[in-house]
Amino acid sequence: MRTIVTIFALIVALSEPSHAQEESPKYSNDNVWNTLSKVIYRSTEDEFGMINLPIFSSEIEEMEGTEITVPGYIIPAGGLDAVFEPDHFVLSSLPLAACFFCGMGGPETVVEVYLKEPMKYTDTPIKIKGTLTLNTHDTYQLMYILEDATLVGEVN
Repeated sequence: MRTIVTIFALIVALSEPSHAQEESPKYSNDNVWNTLSKVIYRSTEDEFGMINLPIFSSEIEEMEGTEITVPGYIIPAGGLDAVFEPDHFVLSSLPLAACFFCGMGGPETVVEVYLKEPMKYTDTPIKIKGTLTLNTHDTYQLMYILEDATLVGEVN
């Protein structure tokens, strides 16, 4: 039995596709969501009551101010106008029906995106490239923000 498990593990390890990293941006692999999930929260109180503020891992802090590429699904953030040609939206690691706002994922599964130019809305998964900003205090924005963002293309 151990031999079968060992052989299976070797087959899986050897069949894992290798992904070439783009030279720029530095953080461009599809596992960027795994890195962004390395956050814990500190409970505190503001004028509206209890809130949880993010405490980012050193790995996430190193990403701040760098250009990253993030795959995900568009969640329109500005009503009907944003559905047709959004320039500001939320990118989710999960499809719309399972996103943070529907109660399935946590706040680490979404990124607020500000595009350089509006794009056509799509419900297919896409990749967005932009400069990462970490938000620890403004409760009116998400904790991850991509600025000067551009559409890279659809996720293959």
